[in-house]
Amino acid sequence: MRDRPALIAVSHGTADPAGQERITALARAVRTRTPAEVLLTHVDVQSPPVGEVVAALPPGRAAVVVPVLLSAGYHVKVDLREAAGGLPVAGALGPDERLVEVLARRALGSGFVRGHHRVVLAAAGSTDAGAVADCRAVAARVAARLGTEVTDAYLSAARPGVATAVGTACRQDPARPVLVLSYLLAPGYFQSRLVAEAAAAGAAATTAPLLGESGPVPVELADLVVSRYRATVEGCSIPGRTARGPTASRC
Repeated sequence: MRDRPALIAVSHGTADPAGQERITALARAVRTRTPAEVLLTHVDVQSPPVGEVVAALPPGRAAVVVPVLLSAGYHVKVDLREAAGGLPVAGALGPDERLVEVLARRALGSGFVRGHHRVVLAAAGSTDAGAVADCRAVAARVAARLGTEVTDAYLSAARPGVATAVGTACRQDPARPVLVLSYLLAPGYFQSRLVAEAAAAGAAATTAPLLGESGPVPVELADLVVSRYRATVEGCSIPGRTARGPTASRC
């Protein structure tokens, strides 16, 4: 509906067709949960880029940029704010209890047994300390939800690495299988790398990414995107785009 600010959903972008399909499926699910116009764009790899979508907004059209990203790293703090051109940028998806619920469901669906499995939560990684802290916060919440220790690990930039965390867990208690929970959004390069690294280090299993590999999108993820949008709409003065571009929001 044109009387509501548009929801510009921004994914990282991927060259993987399965990952592209899952992000598109998430956008479709979001559209069923809000009367706002939902526009899908990407930070990298895929088109259209954020700046192009923002520039194409008609004069007077208000919009909110919603990162479809799990943590508030460089993309959220720098790239998106620059590309948004003054439009308000919502918070990253995580940490949030809805993500914890999906992760717990993935664990239980993979046969997790409290007291039997050791658990590693694996994220992409970031040089941003706040983004790493967000991942650790999610690991702590998953630990509370499952009633077991959960070690956070990363595929790049941050430490410990996935191979190190899994290998350490295997050596500390060889009798307990290690379950790796994928804290990635969709299939793609990082998910494939995670599965390979975890298996090579001795993990018994690695879960699918949060959006899964097929089937319905978890309702928690679509609801989370909409809630980030609504919170920003309610907390900001959102001007429309002028002929010269968006004017700065006041949040």
